[in-house]
Amino acid sequence: MNERHEILKKARDRMIEDRDAHAKVLAAPFDRDKAERARLKFVELQVLIDAIERAMAGERAAF
Repeated sequence: MNERHEILKKARDRMIEDRDAHAKVLAAPFDRDKAERARLKFVELQVLIDAIERAMAGERAAF
């Protein structure tokens, strides 16, 4: 793997950790304010993870 792919992998792993923290809030007993913020952040992070994974696929295809 090249350096760019490694950087993308580390970024994806960090974003997955962040997303998981928001998933825990969503799984906890309902608190409307916390759940709403967690839901929005979860979706935002998932979109970012998907984008990073597409970038990783592009890096793999380049080789």
